Amino acid sequence: MTEDTPLKIALVGPTYPFRGGISHYTTLLYRHLRRRHAVDFFAFSRQYPRWLFPGTTDRDTSGAALREPGSQPVLDSLNPLSWFKVARMIAAGDYDVLIIPWWVAFWAPQFWTIARWTRRFSGTRVLFLCHNVVAHETSPLSAALTRSVLRQGDCFLVHSGTDEQNLQAIRPQAPVRRCFHPTYDVFDADMPQADDLRRQLGLSGRVLLFFGFVREYKGLKVLLQALPEVAAKMDVTLLVVGEFWKDKQDYLDEIARLGLSERVMIIDRYIPNEEVNAYFSSADLVVQPYLSATGSGVVQTAFGFGKPVVATRVGSLPEVISDGQTGYLVPPADPGALAAAILRFFEEERGAAFSAQILAEKERFSWDHLVAAIEELARSEP
Repeated sequence: MTEDTPLKIALVGPTYPFRGGISHYTTLLYRHLRRRHAVDFFAFSRQYPRWLFPGTTDRDTSGAALREPGSQPVLDSLNPLSWFKVARMIAAGDYDVLIIPWWVAFWAPQFWTIARWTRRFSGTRVLFLCHNVVAHETSPLSAALTRSVLRQGDCFLVHSGTDEQNLQAIRPQAPVRRCFHPTYDVFDADMPQADDLRRQLGLSGRVLLFFGFVREYKGLKVLLQALPEVAAKMDVTLLVVGEFWKDKQDYLDEIARLGLSERVMIIDRYIPNEEVNAYFSSADLVVQPYLSATGSGVVQTAFGFGKPVVATRVGSLPEVISDGQTGYLVPPADPGALAAAILRFFEEERGAAFSAQILAEKERFSWDHLVAAIEELARSEP
């Protein structure tokens, strides 16, 4: 096989009609891979059981849904017969490489079955694309399931140094490539726009954006604790945009305790694709005060809109955010440092310079780099 020979690729994972960052990622990966290779996309017909999903639905209700034609919705997470069906289809397909995303241990039985069958009954290389080697909120059982599944892989792709270290602890000799999470630049629908949204919400002054599912590890409480210091020096509003995983009342109590009712606006729902533009465009600064992380699709969505980010030094965030050029980095769980970085951004009026640098670094986060890393792993010697 030469470097110019197109690969035959099997891809497993979520896509439309399912929503969320992994679905968007896998759909965009499929789009970019199939520009150069023959790709069969074995997608989910059912993803999570209803009791496991904390939001209103796992279906994408966007009017401008991100979709790519050609996927086969054949994998039912709750039906083992479908796991074996997919495994047999892949084993019989004479593929060069099977790509499986990995992010939480719920997928262990399904992905173990497919990977194990593929390795046993075909010469297809199994590549795990690890969004999280270790889940954010893990347990001994999920750690054991993770080890069991990842031992079925021939090669691996990760997005952070932290995940590379975690993976090497499980598979010390396995081929691993680290590649930045590519930028999401597809949320460009034109309704509503920033000025419209600011008017609708009654926003004035500076606007901070905390975007995505609200979960404990994302550090929203730290941001709330930092906000009074910022608000004492400038007119600022924090937009918290996304569904709460659980314990919303804890956050409402913290907002009340800190006297922030006039400074915090909560949009507690999943944001359809056509509205993502409006929230990011309305913000002056995106804030990610994570307590722990490996990678983040929110950073790459922010960069897709040219928006600077203040984030913590956890996971891949220091590898992605150029401190003092495209945003600021602060220690985790430090409200004082977080407040100081936010104030510095506005007081030094760094918005235009940071946005220009984000544009200058765009190529560093291209999908072409990710495709090239997959090609290298697929063609490497076992």
